Amino acid sequence: MDQIVQTELHNKIAVITINSPPVNALSARVRDGLLESFQRFLASEADAVVLICEGRTFIAGADIKELGNHPTGASLFQIQTAIENSTKPVVAAIHGAALGGGLEVALCAHYRVAVASAKLGLPEVALGLIPGAGGTQRLPRLVGVENALDIVTSGRHLSAMEALGMGLVDELVERVN
Repeated sequence: MDQIVQTELHNKIAVITINSPPVNALSARVRDGLLESFQRFLASEADAVVLICEGRTFIAGADIKELGNHPTGASLFQIQTAIENSTKPVVAAIHGAALGGGLEVALCAHYRVAVASAKLGLPEVALGLIPGAGGTQRLPRLVGVENALDIVTSGRHLSAMEALGMGLVDELVERVN
């Protein structure tokens, strides 16, 4: 079966993998798959979960095709709540870009690891939007108000090294998959 979101158990570590090319956007199908996977993970024997993406990037934001349409499927808020309130550790494994809603999902994880080439940011301001999925609340808690204000208002992409230095990423890794 060709699933966009898959869950596998490896030595009591659940691995939730998004595979929705080209940029693993947060479409209704991805959101539904994530919510189902996190619910399954919480009820499983797994001790922790790693959220990872196939292809060239982590979640690179919302699905632009859905903007302006009536929302369908699981809400991003439901997914973020499942991640943030998990009684088991959740690790976001970031490669490529974690932008917009993708970064806002990663902000809900208990830990964030990234490869050195990863880029992170909230570029919505370049479109005249402010981050709408909790980034303006969660980001200052990790990086401080001054850094968060710069990230939110500039829309710039941070390097993984810069993100590590300000506490947005917990560790740099050689590879994530």
